[in-house]
Amino acid sequence: MTRCAVLSWLATFALAALVAPPPARGDEGKDVNAANERAMKAAAAAVAPMVVKIETAGGLEVVGGGKKAGPAGPPTPGVARGTGPTTGLVVDADGFVITSSFNFANKPTDIFVTVPGRPTRLVAKVVATDQTRMLTLLKIDAHGLPVPIAYPKATVQVGQWALALGRTLDPNTDHPASISAGIISATNRLWGKGLQTDAKVSPANYGGPLVALDGRVFGVLVPAAPRAEGEAAGFEWYDSGIGFAIPLEDVFAKLPQLKTGANLRRGLLGITPQSPDVYTAQPVIGAIQPDSAAERAGVKVGDTILVIDGKQVPNFSAVQHILGPKYEGDVVKLKVRRGEKEIEFSSISLLGTSTTFVNAFLGLLPLRDDPTPGVQIRFVYPKSPAEAAGLKEGDRITQIGRADTKILVPVRNRQELSTALAQLSPGTEIRIEVKRKEGGKVETVTAKLTTIPDTIPEKLPLPSSAGKAMESPPKGKGPVIPAPAPAPKKDGLPKEKSSITTTEHVLFQDDPFAPKKDDKKEKVETGFLTRSDDVVGREYWVYVPDNYDANVSHGMIVWFHAAGQGGKDGEKMARTFRAFCEDYHFILMGPKAQNAQGWVPSETEVVMQDVKRVLGQYTVDRTRVVAHGMGNGGQMAFYVGFNVRDVFRGVATVGSVLGTAPKENVANQPLGFFIAVGDKDPLLKDVQASKAALDERRFPVVYRELKEFGKEYLDEKTFAELLNWFDSLDRI
Repeated sequence: MTRCAVLSWLATFALAALVAPPPARGDEGKDVNAANERAMKAAAAAVAPMVVKIETAGGLEVVGGGKKAGPAGPPTPGVARGTGPTTGLVVDADGFVITSSFNFANKPTDIFVTVPGRPTRLVAKVVATDQTRMLTLLKIDAHGLPVPIAYPKATVQVGQWALALGRTLDPNTDHPASISAGIISATNRLWGKGLQTDAKVSPANYGGPLVALDGRVFGVLVPAAPRAEGEAAGFEWYDSGIGFAIPLEDVFAKLPQLKTGANLRRGLLGITPQSPDVYTAQPVIGAIQPDSAAERAGVKVGDTILVIDGKQVPNFSAVQHILGPKYEGDVVKLKVRRGEKEIEFSSISLLGTSTTFVNAFLGLLPLRDDPTPGVQIRFVYPKSPAEAAGLKEGDRITQIGRADTKILVPVRNRQELSTALAQLSPGTEIRIEVKRKEGGKVETVTAKLTTIPDTIPEKLPLPSSAGKAMESPPKGKGPVIPAPAPAPKKDGLPKEKSSITTTEHVLFQDDPFAPKKDDKKEKVETGFLTRSDDVVGREYWVYVPDNYDANVSHGMIVWFHAAGQGGKDGEKMARTFRAFCEDYHFILMGPKAQNAQGWVPSETEVVMQDVKRVLGQYTVDRTRVVAHGMGNGGQMAFYVGFNVRDVFRGVATVGSVLGTAPKENVANQPLGFFIAVGDKDPLLKDVQASKAALDERRFPVVYRELKEFGKEYLDEKTFAELLNWFDSLDRI
């Protein structure tokens, strides 16, 4: 059926509806339903000739994980390869078919396409992939195929009927396609790249069309998620009432490039925000990737973005919505405020990849909660640049600068020192002004930065904190924030029920989760606490050491239990970590998975509500918040670590694999990894592959294989290393 034939057929249907006799009184409701049904069937029938069946053979059995660890092991990590057919949409009369890249995540060796009205399957080959919208273009040997009409995305309205079509349930492609009816529930989703629908979207119709009642096509159905990326991102949401479609108008716009065999990549400016709050904070640039489009153009850290392509940007969410749909090679105009000046960049060409950021390392741990200007050194790493420069425990760093500029700038606290070093690369030589502990003499030394080593100090000195988190720090970012008075010490690990309360907060003045000051402070509870959130029906537990002091900033470990545990290991974990939490000032908490089979990524948002409540009640050092888990729980720890970068600074896993490819390393949101696995664990090779993927992205990784271990937790030596790794996450 040609495009003209489709329009003629729909016009005939519309005319018939107009001249139909008026309904009898009392039958209006029935008539409306009947009219809707006729319209849906007509729209689906008009597009059905363009909806093809796709079948694959060969490839991986599991996407994004390892094989199942036996009948007694945890659920299979990753997504199992689909064995049934999938769906595609004809986009060119000469045999070009667009579909979701999810359908090829298992890297099949053979692809076959069945076109309605044609008796035999046709061999297909992959032409190109749109990597930012996760669409794949196929080519079959066919001509004269019908092509759908794109619904203009600018005129799509929330509430319009939308039909999700698939070609998987019926073996006969001449029969009608499967239909799931819903509405357009949102537009401009996925940072400006997609439409949202509540029609059921699943592997049964990934790659199929989302159709309007007039027979035009809104878009191509894909699994997608606002936070995650990759072929399988958003897969866990299928049939949930949250589905996405890439506008067909956008597909047609890029079709000529895809037909040449060119893979399309997202256009990157190469910046990250200073504040984790992308909705209310000003879009101040916190970091710039080396050799990125922004760096090449001369954009600087600290610039505030005002306008992109003529559009005002009040926050970083607006920046993401404007840049989200852009491709590699697209040119943007940028206006920023730098100090008192406004600077315009008229032609910035976006890049498709950014240079992998590598964390620079000086080799020291700072004393925490110290309001005195400068940074007092708590510990110097052996064989580090700091040791080579002659820095010693107790010395205070007051200024720092690049050696080639001969300019030193003051550093008022550890956050400023960390931020300054995050802008430098390993191999950079710096000058450091230091006030010596012995005698108070001020000296200037030089050091050449290196990469973070995979070694962990055997013993870290105490105290780790100056115990002055309440005192006003020097102006800038630093430990502040009033907090509740210390709770009286208690013995044991009592079981207590607690309502959720929020009193005081955390470490940095610009933290978006910090609650407003309230004169009516509630007493802070310590010990082992079980809590529930009646609104969302979740439970979690918290262990706060009995010697908790709000003047001391605490690290926080979020424990994701293994599949089947259901949070039952809470008291055991609290006893395991008790001495460490008391001596090195850590809080331990454990959310509970809703599914007995284990964690799924879609639980992230509600879990983070629990995490942020705990962050809001105690004095927490945001440089030492860690996601920790085992098996399926470790896989969830990987997921939240990458997708909630504004909260987590470390991920520690035992016998766990990455669910998806790791994201880029980011300068102002550093993320470190501690990975342990038994050498008898069936997932050993997959864990090793996960470590290699992190190495490729240049993340700092500590990797330990436990001899003669299967799926047990940790031996004594590795556990001691893990604890020291927790305590050294704020290394500089």
